[in-house]
Amino acid sequence: MADVSASAAPVFCLRGPTASGKTDLAVVLAERAPVDVISVDSAMIYRGMDIGTAKPSVALRQRVPHGLIDILDPAESYSAAAFRRDALREIRRSHARGRIPLLVGGTMLYFRALEEGLSRLPSADPALRDRLEREAATRGVNGMHAWLRKLDPASAERLHVNDSQRVQRALEVCLITGRPMSDLQAGGEGPPEGLALHRLAVMPAARSLLHQRIAERFHAMLEAGFEDEVSALRERGDLALNQPSMRAVGYRQMWLHMDGAYGRQEMIKRAVTATRQYAKRQLTWLRRDDTVRVLTGPHAALADDLQREIDRELVRWRPPTVTLAQADEPC
Repeated sequence: MADVSASAAPVFCLRGPTASGKTDLAVVLAERAPVDVISVDSAMIYRGMDIGTAKPSVALRQRVPHGLIDILDPAESYSAAAFRRDALREIRRSHARGRIPLLVGGTMLYFRALEEGLSRLPSADPALRDRLEREAATRGVNGMHAWLRKLDPASAERLHVNDSQRVQRALEVCLITGRPMSDLQAGGEGPPEGLALHRLAVMPAARSLLHQRIAERFHAMLEAGFEDEVSALRERGDLALNQPSMRAVGYRQMWLHMDGAYGRQEMIKRAVTATRQYAKRQLTWLRRDDTVRVLTGPHAALADDLQREIDRELVRWRPPTVTLAQADEPC
């Protein structure tokens, strides 16, 4: 679980499925304890994608700043390796201020990249990616996933059939190196040194309650203007469904609805179903990780317990003498 050596600097990593209340809990903690909130979300990184990502409001972020939100344009791409680099920079800056980083989100791959490290995978091959795009148009998502299962069963088991971006990346790695990506990832760079990682997960009391929250939240997004948000993104003219930002749950379904693929009620049904499937994958990932301490119960009680744990870590850890300029140095 956490490295508790005397010199290890504490980092709290709070994950959980979508709509589980992670952000609300983090805000309560940030208002009561000297923590800096750092987002671990592959969609909140994009500017202009606010409603559909359930991004904390500007007013809330003025009160409780969140790191790694609104750092990219939706036309740009991002990676787990880039997240690890940026998160470690934010962590160093927080420690330099004598505070404790609180990483919060539901992108499990980003948490794994930070906590366990990533292997040195080959760079993208544009020609091969074009070929894989053509293959995907012919084979479909099921055919691409079946192809991956032949080349890299372990990655195919881990990746959902509809996660086309990562399925194609795994195929790309296999075809470039001649080795399964899962084998290459087994030799990763390892956990970051000198950090006491407290791996925590907010879990719902019942899946039915989580499903209800997901449906209610999507309807609230629609009332808040989600359709107008996606319309504005479409009108830019430089975005398409094959880009990572527009593959985000909810955005993809709304985009296809606007393309005339199906009606509004079908769009709502598909978006809610896709979000529930995403939450299911998050829960599966969490249940397989026995290094994570599960948190259940009312948020008020959880906040009290975590505040006490943070206070103990502050007593144990003596903040190092580090300038903010040093904290910004590359890893």
